[in-house]
Amino acid sequence: MTDTSQNGYHSDYVTPAGETLLETLETIGMSQTELAKRMDRPFKTINEIIRNKTAITAETAWQLEQVLGIPASFWLKREQRYREFLARLAEKQRLNNWIEWLKEIQIQLMMRRGWIHASIDKSQQVLDALKFFAVASPDAWQALWESKEVAYRKSAALKSNFGAIAAWLRQGELEAREIECAPYKTDAFRDALISVRALTVEPVENFQKELVNLCAHAGVAVVFVQELPNTGISGSTQWLTPIKALVQLSLRYKTDDQLWFTFFHEAGHILLHGKRQVFLEIDQKNREKEEDEADTFASDTLIHPTEWQQFIAQRSCRTKAGIEEFAKKVGIAPGIVVGRLQHEKLLPYHHCNDLKRRLKWTAEEVASE
Repeated sequence: MTDTSQNGYHSDYVTPAGETLLETLETIGMSQTELAKRMDRPFKTINEIIRNKTAITAETAWQLEQVLGIPASFWLKREQRYREFLARLAEKQRLNNWIEWLKEIQIQLMMRRGWIHASIDKSQQVLDALKFFAVASPDAWQALWESKEVAYRKSAALKSNFGAIAAWLRQGELEAREIECAPYKTDAFRDALISVRALTVEPVENFQKELVNLCAHAGVAVVFVQELPNTGISGSTQWLTPIKALVQLSLRYKTDDQLWFTFFHEAGHILLHGKRQVFLEIDQKNREKEEDEADTFASDTLIHPTEWQQFIAQRSCRTKAGIEEFAKKVGIAPGIVVGRLQHEKLLPYHHCNDLKRRLKWTAEEVASE
């Protein structure tokens, strides 16, 4: 038999064990009636085996060996291969019935990014997607992901891009599995955030590995997963186990101020909120209490409220030199200060953007443009 795919589908036909038995009888000149008598079995049983209505059991295989001199293992293997072939045909038909589901999860982009094996066979794509999500069917997939307590479940964006968001979250889960983490401890994570804040002034190409390591020692896996189109996701937080949290970042806006605010926002969810819900940082008109709390945590962690109020009270807060001086004083990247000023409408959105550092995706890491 010829294996025609990576996952074991076969295009050629497998001969039924009963057909092989009939050919054997014809070769040696033995009738079905005689074989039934020699085996002390009803004629109907032998005939149904030959017509592939009845499977060859271990007992039948041993009797065939005694009568025909062909090893029982031969008959059992033939039977097994044929039954597996039938099961594959049935499975392929089921997979064909689920091809429409592929559109919901943006399968083409998933293949291009290497999240699943690239294939032109639609049924194979369905199989690989099911394996990616670790489910047996799209119905099981729907039930599983709808059962997750996702913040902003009522969001129009979440509703219309359910499949794409599920794929993005799942890729994050898979990548987080590869990160070995210490058991989560709140105090350790708070200490890690102090060191992470200092990373904001480091060169862009250097901070990613150190960020991941610092958080892993505190029980938090940090992964960078490029968003899927039209989902509007900046980041997410979820608990993979009671002792391992996941912060997933998309680099959606591709500037350092947005990246760091999103990270500390997600860190706020870990420290402030429960372990059952999945929090998605996604464009929303109607924000909920937890999101506002996470925003406040991020803002206050990056820049102490007292220092911020003192800074914006000065006229120099709107100048490039003043921004750079303040950023150096408090120990953060100047782009973060620019982003905060723009968000609070204290600085036009087209001013001082050269102080922000741009980010882009590479094959292995986040690097400077």
